[in-house]
Amino acid sequence: MSTDFDLGALYAAIDEQRQARGLSWQQVMREINALFERTPARPISASTVTGMRKRAVIDGDGVLQMLRWLNRAPESFVPGYQEAGAETLPHVGPHQILRFDTKKLHSALEAQRTERGMTWEQVANEIGGFSAAMLTRLSKGGRTGFPQVMRITRWLGSPASFFTRAFNG
Repeated sequence: MSTDFDLGALYAAIDEQRQARGLSWQQVMREINALFERTPARPISASTVTGMRKRAVIDGDGVLQMLRWLNRAPESFVPGYQEAGAETLPHVGPHQILRFDTKKLHSALEAQRTERGMTWEQVANEIGGFSAAMLTRLSKGGRTGFPQVMRITRWLGSPASFFTRAFNG
């Protein structure tokens, strides 16, 4: 989809910042991983960042940390984004990592679905790239990925930052 979150543009922005500051990829990764180093979360590897320009999907938690390092809203990597509809990601404490609150995403989807008198299948078709089962599974918590999560937040008409939370390792 041409209106999806652009993983290649995220990579380019990180690389541009890296070059402007004269950093190696290892130094960039140390800085990004320092944002959540006091949590039991696995560090992000340089190959994850450099390889994302060739991938269609990437883990949402890692992307959130990259966006925090860039101090950019997720919407800023969606073609045609309007600044007024985006919010930068919240800061979290040193023993926390920023994650998507998939239960909150599901609740918002359920409310919108009910209000519009739609089935889960209709919602999935309208959002695109999901099955009804994939959307209902969000109610169990867990993780989500980019660009799919941005399709959901766009459909809901809410900034992605609204669906994040600080997770205590």
